[in-house]
Amino acid sequence: MRKGKRKGVGREGKVWEGKVWEGKVWEGKVWEGVGRCGKVWGREEKRREEKRREERKRREEKKKREEKRREERREEKRREERREERERREEKELSHIAKWFYLQERQHPGLP
Repeated sequence: MRKGKRKGVGREGKVWEGKVWEGKVWEGKVWEGVGRCGKVWGREEKRREEKRREERKRREEKKKREEKRREERREEKRREERREERERREEKELSHIAKWFYLQERQHPGLP
């Protein structure tokens, strides 16, 4: 039986039965910090992990920016709706006033 299959095998450069495994592959991974091969793998893995983290961070920031933009658009639409509603109300009021003046003029044609 290979050493990697036995119980009690640690991870990432742990000591097993008093011997450090020097860059051996165990379950498809070279242990970090053990032998030249292992160190190289460890650095590459760290770099990959760092890139993943940065990418995740970038995606989250992008999501936040998108959400802000969406919220801004919604707010702009609401403002536009309110403004249009106000204009309609004012127009209605003005039309009532104009109608009133028109009727007054018809009823009493000679008034200044």
